[in-house]
Amino acid sequence: MLRDILLVNLLPLALIFAALLYLDQYQQGLLAAEVSALREQARIYAGAIAQTAVQVNNGQPAVSPDQAQPLLYSLTEPTPNAQALIYGTDGTLIANSRVHPGAGGAIVTQPLSAPPPPGFLSRVVGFIYDHLSGSVTGNEDESGLVGSGAGQDPNTLGWQPDARTVLQLTSTNPGQEAAPFVRRDSEGLLLVTVAEPVERSQQVIGTVLLTREASEVDQAVLSVRISILGLFALALALTVIVSFYLSRTIASPITRLADAADRLREGRARAQKLPETITGRNDEIGTLARTLESSAQALWARMDAIEKFAADVSHEIKNPLSSIRSAIETLTRVEDPARASRLLAIINQDVQRLDRLITDISDSSRLDSELSRSRYEIVDMARMLATLAEIHDATRKEGSPFIEVDAQAEGLYVRGSETRLVQVLRNLIGNAISFSPPDAKIYLRGRETGGMIELAVEDEGPGIPDGKLDSIFDRFYSERPQTEQFGSHSGLGLSISRQIVEAHQGRISAENRRDDEGKIVGARFVIRLPKAGD
Repeated sequence: MLRDILLVNLLPLALIFAALLYLDQYQQGLLAAEVSALREQARIYAGAIAQTAVQVNNGQPAVSPDQAQPLLYSLTEPTPNAQALIYGTDGTLIANSRVHPGAGGAIVTQPLSAPPPPGFLSRVVGFIYDHLSGSVTGNEDESGLVGSGAGQDPNTLGWQPDARTVLQLTSTNPGQEAAPFVRRDSEGLLLVTVAEPVERSQQVIGTVLLTREASEVDQAVLSVRISILGLFALALALTVIVSFYLSRTIASPITRLADAADRLREGRARAQKLPETITGRNDEIGTLARTLESSAQALWARMDAIEKFAADVSHEIKNPLSSIRSAIETLTRVEDPARASRLLAIINQDVQRLDRLITDISDSSRLDSELSRSRYEIVDMARMLATLAEIHDATRKEGSPFIEVDAQAEGLYVRGSETRLVQVLRNLIGNAISFSPPDAKIYLRGRETGGMIELAVEDEGPGIPDGKLDSIFDRFYSERPQTEQFGSHSGLGLSISRQIVEAHQGRISAENRRDDEGKIVGARFVIRLPKAGD
């Protein structure tokens, strides 16, 4: 999604940037072509003057004003909106193509026709483009596109630069052309001026200064500017459309997710679900929505479990407390020592039961947070099974069951908390010992299957009622052997074991062992944990 957003938003900017670069190159190319054509024309004028309008004074050739003036007029007459000037070597003006003899010998000065005022579209386009591009070209020198000259004063078409500077440049560097002068006059008309030396017998005798309007360049640039503004308008419209699209597809769903999170925080979103249009998306928004929804469901499930746990704890604690209170009230009225002794024994058992219950409740309540902070490591389950069997054999009492280990010696590695995994196996072994007949056998098995490590604790006891194979893992489930001392178990052992196994991304289940005739011959608890990676 990030890639798509970046590409879409950078596209209009890339189009505008490319268009600006194209316009600069385009305008530069047009001006360069205009300068090249005008320079060639000036060379023709200079050649014609050098061949036909030269007089020799004291052996030195010079441009003849009487011959140069009509010739210059004749040369420039076919070129509209152009003006040619001839300067001598001393910088004096010799001839002007706009000044020529009229009828009766009068001198006629024919100024250039005033340029037509720019149209409304041209002004609007120029104003918008100049402000968008950041370069206002109204009266600025544009010669930087093709080279510039010094000392410009762009006021009128008849502007006359310092001819001596041009002649000096030309004579000092015969192979180097004088830089063109590109400017705008007070009316905003684009003017191009070039200077070419008049040479006779390899000697510079004057300079031709030729100036011409470049309105065609402005027209061509105006057309391109209109195209660029159209492209800009299209890019702007595209950006606006994309912004609305992103708002509807990204911003709005995120806002709805934020509202759902607020309702969840305030406890008002239990029965509400996010719309399918959001959770069904195959992008990051859909993933976020599904994650939020599943997190909310898990949170509500955890809250329900906490409420149920609190209710169960209250119930389990209330029973021994009620028994203790009743025994104490009765004890105050009993005079028989034997009966009083039995009541004290009941109180002692209930106190032990409370102590065991509170200990297991505390262990269960802090288990999740403790596991989340635990640093998991590689645990060898084969070694753990063997160690637990050795400890049992070393502390075994007469009549207690024997433990046999049937596990592969290598490969039973899982990643987890060794202390908590030992707790699970000790709980299962303790249950098996409680339900096993005297001198029976308990089997600890371990094997690898399908990328999982499977551990099993089997006994030879009475088994588990078929209808309670799942409920035995519930909190405070109590179904103990009649021979067991009251209060020695809280009913949280298997629940804590399941909590630990599931925290290790595993599963624990219970089933009955049966003989060939289908008769129950014991119980089997199976733990499946992911095998530790290499």
